[in-house]
Amino acid sequence: MVLLCLLGTAIFTVGYISNNNIFPEPLSAEEEEKYLEEMAKGNVEAKNILIERNLRLVAHISKKYSTSNIDQDDLISIGSIGLIKGINSFNYKKGVRLSTYVSRCIENEILMHFRSIKKLGAEVYLNETIGKDKDDNEVTLQEVLENNDKSIEEIVDLKLNISKLYRKMQEVLNDREKYIIEMRFGLSGCKPKTQKEIAKEMGISRSYV
Repeated sequence: MVLLCLLGTAIFTVGYISNNNIFPEPLSAEEEEKYLEEMAKGNVEAKNILIERNLRLVAHISKKYSTSNIDQDDLISIGSIGLIKGINSFNYKKGVRLSTYVSRCIENEILMHFRSIKKLGAEVYLNETIGKDKDDNEVTLQEVLENNDKSIEEIVDLKLNISKLYRKMQEVLNDREKYIIEMRFGLSGCKPKTQKEIAKEMGISRSYV
């Protein structure tokens, strides 16, 4: 259920990703508390507002990884998935600040993407700097990959979620939308393509992709 919700919310978020200059201002502490309470009651619109108003945070964190060979728009798109996951799993009753919690989720999603690049055989260097940690120390791809052990349970769970995602894609996306998703994330078995590459292939703008 979380996976399907994630897909729907990701589609909602796409309109903002192509131009981070139009990201709305962050919520005040009072507004954030109000929408968190509403989201906890099942208010989907409150959750969407929390996502929208934290997109500037995604853009800010993505800039830390601008030294990589991945397009900045792509990094923002990837980080936004982490934001959505963070919003979906956040529990305001635990006393942790939302910005602190989702920042970690955003960074984790970006680092997971670097791991997937390695697994798919993309041309990267293990000692290449891909960003900095919270203490401003440089982080290399090799350091990320060394912490990538998964249990059997995690692997099985991942495969089940992928199957659910494919089924949902068939239900909610038209043929062109599904093709773009498959090309962007390499779901058809090919090397993932950037938004720029897909736009050129399909003869449409990168922001439309």
